Amino acid sequence: MFCLLYNNNLRIRSFSNIRFFSSQKSVKEKYDLIVIGGGSGGLATARRASGYKAKVLLIEAGRENDGMGLGGTCVNFGCVPKKVMFNAALHAEMLHTAKDYGFSFDTPTFDWAVLKKKRDEFIFRLNGIYKKNLSNDGVDLVEGRAKLIQDKKVEVNGVVYEGEHIVISVGGKPETLKVPGGTYSTSSDDFFKFENLPKKVGIIGAGYIAVELAGVLNKLGSETFLFIRKSEVLRNFDSIIQQSVTNELTKNGINLITNSIVKNITLNEKNLLKSIKIISNSNEIEFEGFNEIITAIGRVPLTSNIGLENVGVEVDVKGFVKVDKFQNTSVKGIYAVGDITTNGWELTPVAIASGRRLADRLFGGLPNARLDFDKIPSVVFSHPTVGSIGYSEQKAIEKFGNNVKVYNATFTDLYYSITEPQNRTKTWMKLVCVGENEKVIGLHVVGKGADEMIQGFGVAIKMGATKSDFDSCVAIHPTASEELVTMGKWGTIRGQPILPASY
Repeated sequence: MFCLLYNNNLRIRSFSNIRFFSSQKSVKEKYDLIVIGGGSGGLATARRASGYKAKVLLIEAGRENDGMGLGGTCVNFGCVPKKVMFNAALHAEMLHTAKDYGFSFDTPTFDWAVLKKKRDEFIFRLNGIYKKNLSNDGVDLVEGRAKLIQDKKVEVNGVVYEGEHIVISVGGKPETLKVPGGTYSTSSDDFFKFENLPKKVGIIGAGYIAVELAGVLNKLGSETFLFIRKSEVLRNFDSIIQQSVTNELTKNGINLITNSIVKNITLNEKNLLKSIKIISNSNEIEFEGFNEIITAIGRVPLTSNIGLENVGVEVDVKGFVKVDKFQNTSVKGIYAVGDITTNGWELTPVAIASGRRLADRLFGGLPNARLDFDKIPSVVFSHPTVGSIGYSEQKAIEKFGNNVKVYNATFTDLYYSITEPQNRTKTWMKLVCVGENEKVIGLHVVGKGADEMIQGFGVAIKMGATKSDFDSCVAIHPTASEELVTMGKWGTIRGQPILPASY
């Protein structure tokens, strides 16, 4: 990085093609595409468009302006550092089973500071890689808070830029807990700023973020409490996932406080420990002595201060940008991708894929390019992991009625076959099929390796695979995933087996 001084205005250059403009120099420049937000969706859109020789500007608030930094939530406070922490928890988990495999060692110790330092260094390296990739692709980068000021015009750092097309991809932030003392809690993003492993931690929420954080902290040694409003976690998933993960949370030693509504949080100013008061079944109960209380109750879009009202971009009551299936907003030439949209999927790969398809449509000569939002696979890095795609059994029955047929399997993974009973975890699998040819419209797995299984099976389901297609695939033995192609009896039509073509 080096600095150049032009007429007393500072311009910083970092790498060959990226330009940083100071707030003191007002420059108006035209672009084919301006992308607001340097998260996964914004980066993917900008780089794909640049590959089509479009002139592209990407604007990212940056950490100095209270932004996420390049890579957005996923890279800085989400998927990537979360997976590092999950891997650390896996190491702790395997220590419990190592002795069953003949290993002996003294009681191991865990150093949170070592893990945090290495994790943060990795994230900063990724930030640099993203910046270099933009440079290599010829995308201009400006750091600062962007605002739409009028049709096709964006202002940042006092400078106005014009874009023939503008993509909004500013992401979201954690929802705050709106109860007395809610400010004593910390967000799921701030979890990654912890300097020490909390001795006792309370987590509020029943979604995948809450479940993942509870699993990590529990495995690494925190006394962990999880407060949920209903009786089970992951309520947007299939019932087999809800039930099995909820049971495994308690089996693993997490204190699961069900049917609880948080009333308030208080701080003991003498010892700086926190307390949570909840209402459960009309009774007030107080839990004391928490070093940290983490809220993971959803995320809200960062759309309130970027000038949407100046150009007429419509949002829903929660601030999510209304888009059609092509990512078009209510204003021609302005688009939105990622977590801020009304498409209902707050997943990094969805943001990336929708951004790339949008660039294909705008600059790649593919006028009908768009992301198909049907049957998108997802995972939860819980303990054990979850993989899921398509309809839950419940949703399938609601839509297709008696035409639904379900196949289930429950077993103990071979990995646990020689471990002590208290260290064993089952695997649960479900296929949801519909119609006389038993098309597979849902697949759900809970168990060791579920996160890796679901990607390949997701391809099959997107291609319209039937139960008989699954049956015709020879199993790989011994694996857990073989159960998905040997489940139940052959797929049938009117009671007759559908055998592979070679028969």
